[in-house]
Amino acid sequence: MTNNSRTSAVSKQKPKALITDGLRFGRFPITAVQPSVDGGKFPAKAVEGQTIVVGATAFREGHDQLGVSAVLLDPRGKERQRVRLAPPRGPRGMGTDRWEGLLTPPATGNWSFVIEAWHDRYGTWHHNAEVKVEAGIDVELMLAEGAALLADASEEASRPSGDRRTLRMAVVVLSDTSRTPEERLAAGFSADVAAVVERQPIRELVTVSEPYPLLVERTLAGAGSWYEFFPRSEGAVRNHETGEWTSGTFRTAAERLDAVAAMGFDIIYMPPIHPIGLQHRKGPNNTLIAGPHDPGSPWAIGSHEGGHDAIHPDLGTFEDFDAFVARAGELGLEVALDLALQAAPDHPWVQSNPEWFTTRVDGTIAYAENPPKKYQDIFPLNFDNDPAGLSNEILRIVLLWVSHGVKVFRVDNPHTKPVWFWEWLIGKVNKKHPDVVFLAEAFTRPAMMHALGRAGFQQSYTYFTWRNTKEELEEYFQEVSHESSAYFRPNFFVNTPDILTEYLQFGGPAAFKIRAALAATASPIWGVYAGFELYEHVARPGAEEYIDNEKFEYKSRDWDAASESGRSLAPFLTRLNAIRRAHPALGDLQNLTVHQSSDPSTVVYSKHKILPDGSKDTVIIVVNVDPHGTRESTVSLDLAALDLDPENFTHNGRFMVDDLLTGESWEWGEYNYVRLDPHVEPAHILSIRR
Repeated sequence: MTNNSRTSAVSKQKPKALITDGLRFGRFPITAVQPSVDGGKFPAKAVEGQTIVVGATAFREGHDQLGVSAVLLDPRGKERQRVRLAPPRGPRGMGTDRWEGLLTPPATGNWSFVIEAWHDRYGTWHHNAEVKVEAGIDVELMLAEGAALLADASEEASRPSGDRRTLRMAVVVLSDTSRTPEERLAAGFSADVAAVVERQPIRELVTVSEPYPLLVERTLAGAGSWYEFFPRSEGAVRNHETGEWTSGTFRTAAERLDAVAAMGFDIIYMPPIHPIGLQHRKGPNNTLIAGPHDPGSPWAIGSHEGGHDAIHPDLGTFEDFDAFVARAGELGLEVALDLALQAAPDHPWVQSNPEWFTTRVDGTIAYAENPPKKYQDIFPLNFDNDPAGLSNEILRIVLLWVSHGVKVFRVDNPHTKPVWFWEWLIGKVNKKHPDVVFLAEAFTRPAMMHALGRAGFQQSYTYFTWRNTKEELEEYFQEVSHESSAYFRPNFFVNTPDILTEYLQFGGPAAFKIRAALAATASPIWGVYAGFELYEHVARPGAEEYIDNEKFEYKSRDWDAASESGRSLAPFLTRLNAIRRAHPALGDLQNLTVHQSSDPSTVVYSKHKILPDGSKDTVIIVVNVDPHGTRESTVSLDLAALDLDPENFTHNGRFMVDDLLTGESWEWGEYNYVRLDPHVEPAHILSIRR
């Protein structure tokens, strides 16, 4: 949008009037503002304390200098941050009139920002005077214009007294004809004057864009680590004589929370905890016939024992659930529940509200299908027959669980429901509870996944699970960190009960470390499903999912034995989460830069962040994505992306990096030799020593 309607001037020679009514361009054109979602139709997403890239295309006629700024406005419209934008480095900034900078909203709420373009009086004079004085052209005129310019600025009451004094001193020297032109010009070009103008530019003809909305949400909306487990498996006991299981409960599952918290995870996510249907219940490995003691799929929700507002009696009571949530909170964990909007054939809704389902011509209710797959144990919901009644019932259910301390929901298959419904539901919930987070489990077409982000989902599952080669990863990292980051926050889950990729099936333990290292460092949000740390990798023949799938049966894992024998990835996951907490750069999404390497299996990228106190945090990640063989490579770094200061360099022009995985340190430079053995350590996670 080119909405540049407000124009002001701050010089002695102000224009009497500007003709702007009905025009799309202001004094200086401002276009292609980012982040902007559909031209401001939807708010761009941000997280408190997270740095976001702000940019615009702005230009002017003629050869005078243009300045461009971004201004961050809090929910009350008050200015909270102002940054001057600059052309981006590289080809994107060469002759493109593109300007970029960084804003960091400090708190949650409905923020906004504007772009300002203005005539840069000092920059224009500086350029002209530098050229003309050296050439002996209009020397006295250039010096007089500089003196008048700085004199005007020194009278601005908004400037600190010290800055005004600096400018007046420069005016005295610029006007002193007893000095050489070079001496006079040097006073106008001095570092002190430049610093004053940098702090508060000398502007006129200021053109301001319309405000662009920015929804700033809490940290866990855009940064955090997830751990998924089935509470019925935690503490489940099998009678080896009869083969029957006794289900785990919230009380026994709570005993596992200490280990999850110790690994540094932020969110404990549980599949549906509601009663499970008996009709057409699935047996082990998704077989059509269930035995009398098979627990069924938790996603087949509802029976005579209740529906989405009830708890499976095997797990306990609401009192037990509240105790589980409380214990998680004591350990610094938040509880995420699965919101699966579907019903088993014996869900109470089927009798009370059959209009919420699709009825076939033969009078039967349609069950879920994804041909050739059939899910006879699940009835999909139909939002077209009674949209208000069904929507309000779901809102009631969500608010019920919020009242029991649940602030995070992982939503099952949201792409099978109308997008308008999610915009309505999330809007309703977040208006009352802005700290509630919704994760979209939408492995579907990009247009739908992106629409769900626009509709309000705070984060989403992604295609990361299937991006395994260097080329695939580099392309996907670029997409999610720069192209769709204004509305789509990627959660890099490494596995799920439904997804066990061939890479993990056949890559051995190295594959698990590689995928964890990539997920934990490339995205601010990542997650694992229980068993990942035990290298569980056996798939159902011909499928991409686990054999003896926990979706349909109990699973007992001996965590202690695995740890004692060294067969656990838990220490590595713990280290990754600790690194994430210690390095704020890993908590941002838009700050990823892909670097080059000579090896086709070595991926290199960095993340850089300037902290509120002015210090810098930069992490370089190098990963061998070949789980079977050692790879050697020359890594070529884009030094500009690392934002190094002169004091960061050693005496021989290089800089120090510390490997956060191994504790080793090296001198690095623009070009570096790397050798990574996946059976020893497949990755470097390097912190630049500042």
